[in-house]
Amino acid sequence: MIYNRSLCWLRRDLRLDDNTALSFATQKSKKVFIVFVFDICILKKLKDKDDRRVTFIVHSLKELSSKLRVKKSDLLVRIGNPIDEIPKLASELKVNAVFANRDYEPYAKKRDLKVSKRLLANGIDFKSYKDQVIFEYPEIISGQGRPYRVYTPYKNNWLKNMGPQHISDQVVNFKALASLRNINPHIIKWSFSTLGFKESSLWLEAGETAAQKRLKNFKKLENNYFDNRNFPCIEDGTSGLSVHLRFGTISIRHLIRSTQNNNIGVKTWLSELIWRDFYQTILDQFPHVVRKCFQVECDQIEWPGKNRHFDLWCEGMTGYPLIDSAMRHFNKTGWMHNRLRMIVASFLTKDLLVDWRKGENWFARKLLDFDLAANNGGWQWSASTGCDAQPYFRIFNPITQSKNFDPNGSFIKENIPELSGFSDRRVHWPHDAGIEEQKKAKCFLGKQYPRPVVVHDVQRKKAIELFKAVKT
Repeated sequence: MIYNRSLCWLRRDLRLDDNTALSFATQKSKKVFIVFVFDICILKKLKDKDDRRVTFIVHSLKELSSKLRVKKSDLLVRIGNPIDEIPKLASELKVNAVFANRDYEPYAKKRDLKVSKRLLANGIDFKSYKDQVIFEYPEIISGQGRPYRVYTPYKNNWLKNMGPQHISDQVVNFKALASLRNINPHIIKWSFSTLGFKESSLWLEAGETAAQKRLKNFKKLENNYFDNRNFPCIEDGTSGLSVHLRFGTISIRHLIRSTQNNNIGVKTWLSELIWRDFYQTILDQFPHVVRKCFQVECDQIEWPGKNRHFDLWCEGMTGYPLIDSAMRHFNKTGWMHNRLRMIVASFLTKDLLVDWRKGENWFARKLLDFDLAANNGGWQWSASTGCDAQPYFRIFNPITQSKNFDPNGSFIKENIPELSGFSDRRVHWPHDAGIEEQKKAKCFLGKQYPRPVVVHDVQRKKAIELFKAVKT
């Protein structure tokens, strides 16, 4: 069926290249309008008026608009509740169908169901497509016909089933885009102020062009990914593409197409990309994980951690250098290295004995690349409450982790300048330094830098007992 006029609704897919919904819309329609809706239901929950994610979206949309204007078209932007805005705009444009890529978050699924019902009531079709994952449930299932709960067999099945047809480029027919003449009457002015937000600084460039550039740069370094990915002090040790994947300024298919060789670095990176699919499936099929533990018995744990300790963790003032460095860098940039995410999450839950949900919520507030599925999955993995979780009796030692993955203390010294006077060996644990060593380093412990809030070995035993109580 060919529609006369259609609307393509962008959400987590802020790009023109390799966009499934846009591809189908332009193939199945004579004229296609493109819209992005700033969802006030989401915006009103953001606590920081300089939220970096809003800035990233705004810059990405501006680039999209510029690219479309080159093609004699443009982007429509609306601010409001999509349940109202999409049907209203669809009627205003007199479209026959709305095209969109699927989202697997509980809120998004409910939203799309309501939008589709209102559209259908007005005689307008709602077409949704798989785009942000390679496989969605039930394309990959266990031998029992159920969603996988463990990553490795999921990954093996994923690799077994993945073929060229799953990662093919979704070509867009730009000739079908609505002309400026048709679009201009429907354009409204918008800005940071109309959104109720302020522009913030970003540690990376936003937009589709920047995503392609970052991938190109990573391709030069990917062979070293296996060796470098665990060291936060190595500037290009990871791809930095998680933000672009989250907002869809680059497609997952494009990234998978770039991994088709057997280099160990490339294979390791591919494995990380498969984790994204896995966590999306978990969220889609087990939505209780948003508020509860995947392992339901773990909801019996009464976390005894102190609010004061949680606040010190947020501020990067725990007295554990690698933890504090990671959190200070995170608060400053909205970015955290994946190795550090595991270490700080383990520290909060296993050393400070604070409920993982508090840490997850802090990350949800601050992460530029925040993705509900990945954030929840990662936190529950670290807390030993999730699917395929880290066994509860394996607890990261923050000092050992510091020595292993920041061997020269360069990451620590970069973010905690008060410790920069200590030697590379001492900076991992300055608390053993005598008064003369502290004087030489111009850092007195308990003054310029805090004493440790807890003793790791003591807290480790307490954490194990907490889990034993619900596991037996």
